[in-house]
Amino acid sequence: MQENDISLMAHLMRRAGFGATREELERRAAVGYEATVEELLHPELAPPALEDEDLFKRYHVDAKNLLMLESCQIYWLYRMINTKRPLEEKMALFWHGIFATGYTKINHPKAILNQIEMFRRRGLGSFSALLLELSKDPAMIFWLDNKDNHRDAVNENFGRELLELFSMGVGNYTEADVRQASHAFTGWTIADATLHTARTDRDSIWPYGRLDWHFEYDPKDHDDGEKTFLGQKGPFNGQDVIDLICRQTATGGFVARHLYNFFVADETQVPSWHDEPPRDPAAIDQLTRAYFDSGYDIRSVMRLLFNSDFFKQAAFAKVKSPTEFVVGTAKLAGGHSFPDPDDLRLAEETGNMGQQLLDPPSVEGWHTGPEWVTTGSLVSRVNFAAAEFADASRPGVRGIIRSIREQEAHADPERLVDACLALMGSLDVPPETRQDLIAHAASAGSLSFASDEAARAATEHVIQLLQLIVSTREYQFA
Repeated sequence: MQENDISLMAHLMRRAGFGATREELERRAAVGYEATVEELLHPELAPPALEDEDLFKRYHVDAKNLLMLESCQIYWLYRMINTKRPLEEKMALFWHGIFATGYTKINHPKAILNQIEMFRRRGLGSFSALLLELSKDPAMIFWLDNKDNHRDAVNENFGRELLELFSMGVGNYTEADVRQASHAFTGWTIADATLHTARTDRDSIWPYGRLDWHFEYDPKDHDDGEKTFLGQKGPFNGQDVIDLICRQTATGGFVARHLYNFFVADETQVPSWHDEPPRDPAAIDQLTRAYFDSGYDIRSVMRLLFNSDFFKQAAFAKVKSPTEFVVGTAKLAGGHSFPDPDDLRLAEETGNMGQQLLDPPSVEGWHTGPEWVTTGSLVSRVNFAAAEFADASRPGVRGIIRSIREQEAHADPERLVDACLALMGSLDVPPETRQDLIAHAASAGSLSFASDEAARAATEHVIQLLQLIVSTREYQFA
């Protein structure tokens, strides 16, 4: 099997998932790249994401009612690490960053986790259907105040963000369009919304948990008069507004640029898109055409993206988000397949690195790319990754050491470094970094596994080398 095939598969799995072990990469490479893309694009044909959901709830008791933010974060991170459907979770993370909905205001983490489940169901389907589900999502209705959007007292918050941050982008609509879109969504609310304002004591079935929120359409509170929206006139409701939005050229380009930024290479931040051209205009044009040619089908756009040359040539062109960094490192080191109190640490780590899952800082979501890495977050990243690889009993670490021993790569410093880089996901480092790693590998002299004492020393030295690798600049990129 060609190492280039493994490297390309490693690139795909970092972007379409959260990375993969060498064993998984070899298995997938044997199946073939395009066949693997198709498998990833159809999570509904894969086994359940987790083999035993009840096992997680047995060891994390609050996962039964999900009253606490940390419980919801732990559940999602555990699922990302162990899922049999990696692209399903990656798409959920993608949409969570765009349709940002936060715990700080909502104070109902399960409602946000229900939204994440909706992203799993709809994330690879029709963008029109996704926007419709989003508009009916109770967490979003609460987050952007559509429960306060009434026929005779219009609240423009959701209508504005639907156009500005969720579909078209600044400069492609007018203030009048915002007002008319908001009128179209009057009456789209949460069932008995009074429960979620002053009467918070009734939003509970304590001690069993919070009540689930449900969408409700109130025809008496809906403005069914004629509206003018994006140059069209009619008695539009929310569904009509979404239909008009999805057919706009600006929408196709906006979705394409978001997909490129998340899956291909770092772009400038969303507020600059009106003034800054795309990094690769030709790629955006291809993705936009796929959006319209497929009838707004995200799966079709992703198929083109993953099979394109611009994707295949973009390895290590994206800074890993804290979630991608934590989940990818945890998968590679191993040892997180069984529920454990230590799972809580993973949720704390993503927050320390700047990404509090289920609680983005604003409706704009997180700033991505180089802004993920600050002086403080870089220290947190390196310390976390080094700690994960410090334990030789972790199955992933143990597997790497076993492979190095079987290849007899430990006998030569250059072979040892190259083997470690390959086993860490075909990591590509510049010559000067490689030479520094070789110098460290050579510092211990000849490594041997011939005796127990020698094997312990060799294992410790390999672990140190792995810790140096996860501390490199290159390991921060996907």
